[in-house]
Amino acid sequence: MGKVKYYYDPETLSYRKIKKQKRTTFKYATVFILASALFGFIFVFIASHYIESPQERELARELENMQLQYELLNKRMDDAITALENVEERDNAIYRLYFEANPIPEEQRRAGFGGINRYKKYEGYDNSQLIAESNKRLDILEKAIVIQSKSLDEIAKLAEDKEKFLESIPAIQPVNNENLTRMASGYGYRTDPFTKVRKFHFGMDFTAPRGTPIYATGDGVVKRADNRSTGYGKHIRIDHGYGYVSLYAHLYKYNVRVNQRVKRGDLIGFVGSTGRSEAPHLHYEIFKDGQRINPINFYYGNLSPEEFDELLKKASLENQSLD
Repeated sequence: MGKVKYYYDPETLSYRKIKKQKRTTFKYATVFILASALFGFIFVFIASHYIESPQERELARELENMQLQYELLNKRMDDAITALENVEERDNAIYRLYFEANPIPEEQRRAGFGGINRYKKYEGYDNSQLIAESNKRLDILEKAIVIQSKSLDEIAKLAEDKEKFLESIPAIQPVNNENLTRMASGYGYRTDPFTKVRKFHFGMDFTAPRGTPIYATGDGVVKRADNRSTGYGKHIRIDHGYGYVSLYAHLYKYNVRVNQRVKRGDLIGFVGSTGRSEAPHLHYEIFKDGQRINPINFYYGNLSPEEFDELLKKASLENQSLD
């Protein structure tokens, strides 16, 4: 049972019972409901703007973690770019320079992508710029890696060709030093042993006893092993490729046959005195693109600097040749 309320009536000097009107009750109830609704709205508004819900806190943590991951990704890309730049520098300044290949321009290595906006799909997000920039750097890095990979493939091919070239060109003495009696005559004007007339001598004469071993001065293929060339007697010609041919004349006998592939240092024949020769010796010539050149420049493979200097002095003497 609800409480009964009274009020004091001064005219009658007595207490009278308070009677509640329905209109007043409805008015109070309406005010209460409106006030409650307004308070609730204000609370929800403040809570939605200043108080995070568990779901919002979870999303905020995910966003923070994503930003951290992008920062770490950018750091790793920085490290990768630095490492790639070191490789590119060695590639341009050492590898390509050594193998006589043109350096790759920086603008080609770091070129972007023209045409349509490749990163439009990342627009409209809170971190669009971060995401788009990271993807752009990653694309450029991937392109630079592809360019560098192709460059290294080219360098590997050049190195293979260079190795083959270095193995092929004549680079050693055709007769060992310990087997030499002397270095009889070098490249240049010499006195002919038969006519005593001064004429140009196109090879080098190595004096050695008959039967002394003769070695191939570089890798190649035997193109001739016969005595059908005037003055040379029994002789061998080896095609080394790259325009180089070596000739070994006045042999006693052969140790190879035509079309045989030989390696540098292989025994190919023996010293003799066949053909237009005054005494047992090896007459040695080198051709480059069909032109005779001085063999003195091709002994770096088995002579010390002191031995080469001594050979150079003897070869420069204008004496009498043996053929």
